[in-house]
Amino acid sequence: MTKALHIDIVSDVVCPWCAIGYHQLRHALDELGMEAAIHWQPFQLNPDMGTEGQNLGEHLGEKYGITPQQSRQNRAHITAIGADLGFTFNFTDEMRMVNTHDAHQLIHWAGLVGRDSEVKEAFQKAYFTDGLDVSDRSVLIALVADLGFDAEEARAILQEQRYDGAVRKQMDFWRQQGINSVPAIIFERKYLVSGAAGIEHFRKVLSDIAAEQG
Repeated sequence: MTKALHIDIVSDVVCPWCAIGYHQLRHALDELGMEAAIHWQPFQLNPDMGTEGQNLGEHLGEKYGITPQQSRQNRAHITAIGADLGFTFNFTDEMRMVNTHDAHQLIHWAGLVGRDSEVKEAFQKAYFTDGLDVSDRSVLIALVADLGFDAEEARAILQEQRYDGAVRKQMDFWRQQGINSVPAIIFERKYLVSGAAGIEHFRKVLSDIAAEQG
């Protein structure tokens, strides 16, 4: 049996290009019939974001100097790409940028039993498709409970901040590797693809790795 490809994906829950890059990669894997062991690695676009969050349009304007018109154009572009990949973006003027540290702790927890992709995908859908606040602990707990995780255990993890240190250590590690933008997708711990590079590019990278491994 062919060994599953080890893939690390450094990303944030509230990064639209991370969702796009992941689905591009999944399409490429499916087209090639390749198995992959995907490991989600934490990154926070806005680690200092307060609990109240910030209106997304205002946030993008302040952080990147994007005008409201540019923001609408970007959202339309992202929405169209997502639709082609089978992922639904429902951007609204009320959408908020939020802190994702708690979300990363639950993704880390799920990863201990090899289920981090399920949780990551659920959080992405909750934020981008369903318009839910993924900084709200009650929302996060309900989402993992829907996947069959123990809700009380999830609540205890967030109350205790049980995996705070582990998540911060992972974020520090990837920063030290030179990762300062996401998504960053690392194949077999040595081949880096930055950004949502497209199905064709991912297909080529995967094919090249498969050829190298014989």
